[in-house]
Amino acid sequence: MGKSDHLKGVLYALVAGVMWAILAVALKITLNIYALTPFTIVWFRFSIAFFILGAVLLVKHPSLYKVFYKPPLKLIIATLFLGFNYYAYMKGLDNSTPSNASVFTLLGPVLFAITGIYIFKEKITWLHISGFLIVITGLCLFYWEQIGAMANQKNYSIGILWIVASSIAWVIYGLLQKDLSKKYSTNQLNLFIYGICSLIFLPGMHISGFASLDFPGWLLVIFLGLNTLIAYGAIALAFRYLDSSKVSVILTMSPVITFLIMYMFMVLNITLITAEHFSWLSILGAAIALSGSVFVILFTRVKE
Repeated sequence: MGKSDHLKGVLYALVAGVMWAILAVALKITLNIYALTPFTIVWFRFSIAFFILGAVLLVKHPSLYKVFYKPPLKLIIATLFLGFNYYAYMKGLDNSTPSNASVFTLLGPVLFAITGIYIFKEKITWLHISGFLIVITGLCLFYWEQIGAMANQKNYSIGILWIVASSIAWVIYGLLQKDLSKKYSTNQLNLFIYGICSLIFLPGMHISGFASLDFPGWLLVIFLGLNTLIAYGAIALAFRYLDSSKVSVILTMSPVITFLIMYMFMVLNITLITAEHFSWLSILGAAIALSGSVFVILFTRVKE
């Protein structure tokens, strides 16, 4: 693989990381300003993604729709877990803040690396254990510093539990998707997942919430739908040009971008989101967790 391919992989991974960093902020703004429930937002994100991807594939590759006729059990399970991941992340954001959500989602790539060791029967070394302990230490430090500054501590803790649950769900989805990608194309897998998830969340969504949307609101929710397509499309292309460990390391930079966005909001006195508490201790905790994540991923060789 040449330098140009490597650069492409890095750029695609950066696009996915930036999209996910912005996503946390955009979702929180949507929850704060507009009368849309987490269920409704998740349904809209999957529906927009399915409509656009489905329309393109219907014209270019209609044969990919065959996956709906007889989907493998692994794909059905992966769909359920990704759907839960989206919903749990929304619930976590509803009770927490964008920066907190971004920091605790670091558990995702770390757990993905650790479970990858178990699945591929590789030996766990003291480097893996040390890295995982560093992550846990950083998250605990960040959590206890942040909870001391939160007025509603009960809801904050519930929010973090939702975020942790969403990370675990994403790991299960990721492992299943990685296995399924050996037989099915990324577009075919995403087509099924987006379509089925939009049906799953349809009964619980409240269409009346869209009546509260003004023009900026519609732009925001459409961006949320496009974010799904762009981020997952970019991540699929990144894995094509880079190995999993390098992509995962780049993705762990998302919390840094989210922190910077929230800090800019605070400096510019933008009140779309409640100002976050950034003490040196909480920043240190986040930095330790980020360092531990990179440490674990770099010393884990997941078979491609």
